[in-house]
Amino acid sequence: MWRALLGRIKQGHRTVDYPAETPILPDRFRGHPILDPARCEQGCRTCADACPTDAISALEGGLSLDLGRCLFCQDCVDACPQGAIHYTTEHRMAARRREDLIIRGPVFERAQALDKAMLRLFHRSLKLRQVSAGGCNGCEAEVNVLGTIVFDLGRFGIQYVASPRHADGLLITGPVTENMKLALKKTYDAVPPPKIVIAVGACAISGGPYAGHQEQHDGARSVVPVDLFIPGCPPHPLTILDGLLALLDRLGPERMVNVVPPRSPEDDEKLRWGLARAEDAVKYLGIGPKKAPKQTPPKE
Repeated sequence: MWRALLGRIKQGHRTVDYPAETPILPDRFRGHPILDPARCEQGCRTCADACPTDAISALEGGLSLDLGRCLFCQDCVDACPQGAIHYTTEHRMAARRREDLIIRGPVFERAQALDKAMLRLFHRSLKLRQVSAGGCNGCEAEVNVLGTIVFDLGRFGIQYVASPRHADGLLITGPVTENMKLALKKTYDAVPPPKIVIAVGACAISGGPYAGHQEQHDGARSVVPVDLFIPGCPPHPLTILDGLLALLDRLGPERMVNVVPPRSPEDDEKLRWGLARAEDAVKYLGIGPKKAPKQTPPKE
């Protein structure tokens, strides 16, 4: 027992101080993207053509990006010759309405809290039944991480429960495959009203990379009403946590600013150094792409 107590003292405090303190995320973290339509050339569709999920629209009305479809793969950033798109380290991306996930600049609509009647019920205690509706286990892993000592979701009164009859709402991941459609509907019906639904990840919002496939239903909204959308592929645990706390009105007014800070030259320099260090590490470990052996011409 004493040995366990001494070990715990040596470990110290491991839980993050969020939301009391702003989290420091790695320079290579791909958070909320920023669009600069002024840099776009007339008729240029390079970024839109490079997007694997058609998340980018480059019509005459201007450049826009749908966070609900975005996989944060950075193909658009690499393809854009003018640098009109770049990712920031801003983790706050959740939204209450589907249309609020479509961004056109540095200003975006933050997720608003529930109405007063719902807050009276769920402000201090929220029980969620997690449903994996055909996900790849990426979003599921990030949702599970919130229960660890680092994030400690329970300190906010938010817990996952085993039965929908003990839940206040559903937290859904995955594109809702054909095999999970009826199961999801039955699970939703089993939750006693009033109830809320949270869609986590690009698949649960829009179908993600599987959008349009005949064996899935393009997200949770096709089966049940959704109250909160948390984009990402997968979203960072802090992105999920921020969305949940915003929904429950547990964030201060300073956290609800709807502007993503612009990227500074120092950020660009940090990113370049980070990429250089990563490339050196890959070469040192020998896990990079192997060069094809030289082929010698056959002897006559």
